[in-house]
Amino acid sequence: VGFDTRFHSPEAARAAAEVLSGSGLRVYLSTAPAPTPAVSFAVRHLGAAGAVMVTASHNPPRWNGLKLKARYAGSASPRATAEVERLLAGDATPLLPAQPRLIESVHLKVPYLARLRQLVDLNRIARARFRFVLDPMYGAGAGYLRELFEERGIAHREIHGQRDPLFGGLHPEPIPPHLDELAAVVRDEHYDAGFAQDGDADRAGAVDAEGQFVDPHRIFSLILTHLLERGERGEIARTFSATKMVDRIAERYGLPVHETPIGFKYICDLMLERDLLIGGEESGGIGLRWHLPERDGLLVGLLLAEILATQGKPLAELVAQLHADFGPHHFNRVDLTLSPEQQKRALAYFTQNAPGKIGPWTVVGWEDLDGIKFHLLNAGWVLIRASGTEPILRLYAETPAPELTREVLAAVEQIVRAG
Repeated sequence: VGFDTRFHSPEAARAAAEVLSGSGLRVYLSTAPAPTPAVSFAVRHLGAAGAVMVTASHNPPRWNGLKLKARYAGSASPRATAEVERLLAGDATPLLPAQPRLIESVHLKVPYLARLRQLVDLNRIARARFRFVLDPMYGAGAGYLRELFEERGIAHREIHGQRDPLFGGLHPEPIPPHLDELAAVVRDEHYDAGFAQDGDADRAGAVDAEGQFVDPHRIFSLILTHLLERGERGEIARTFSATKMVDRIAERYGLPVHETPIGFKYICDLMLERDLLIGGEESGGIGLRWHLPERDGLLVGLLLAEILATQGKPLAELVAQLHADFGPHHFNRVDLTLSPEQQKRALAYFTQNAPGKIGPWTVVGWEDLDGIKFHLLNAGWVLIRASGTEPILRLYAETPAPELTREVLAAVEQIVRAG
């Protein structure tokens, strides 16, 4: 049982441990806030049957929740989660008294960091002499990368490393505007890059030396090419809202790409069934075959540092090279807070009418794997989808130019609000 830095997360974790012990189960309870990937790794390291993680991840400070991890050290399957929800919705079952003798306090940080040391060439990063800013966003990842960088003499500064259940007034999601302070520190103090993780450190974001946001699509593509260039091979998975650049990269190397509904649980299922090298999603979650069937934002930050050290080039130059090699792909997302009635009307309009045009752009195809995605002539794609975790309607678009992406999103938003 692990927990993040939110209000009452430690108390909720203790309560979960007591309930589990009352059922006669031996429970390992984290001694401190821990990242979700550290909790997942502990399942494997300790030979546990699963895990409960108390966290609301990247969501607003007033939220909290539970993540369930299975024996294979990844997210519990949708079927297993649905069964838990069914039981919770049923008649209350009297709880058995806690058995404190079955609860053991454990330090999850030590074995997890030992694993990260095996996966990334920290000595190469140190020799490259780059300087980094680390932003755990007041979350459970605070101190983890800092400890690794300190022991190897890698120049760095950590910001937002203290516990703040209000997350400094921001959502702990590693995207702008929540990364504005990270961008300013990197730019104004002449660091080479900044790496951020969300509230439970399973998602990642980055900024380059000029403070420009490097979105998860580019991060996914950079890590994928890094793995392929060093000779690794395997199948690739991406969610419905992730960049098509991944498909271009895979095509060059002759590798298959699987597209899944949105949510890393679907990628996890594929990792258990197939020889997946890597899986990633639009929201910044990336998992690797040789680690866990799980997102790990801390490992992603380390891999980005390793890529800079290996290439000896600034992050912005590496991103520019991606576009030169595989074509320009510029993504953006807009989140609309709507009433349930507005959201319902908007989704009905796009799913029932299947417009032939969106703004001035001709629709040349559409898909409905998760939400509805329209492919536009010479203008990429746009996706309309209700969030699975928040009461908002998300609009996603990827086109060949940043201004075109903004125009496509504005056109769709106008249609939504007019409805």
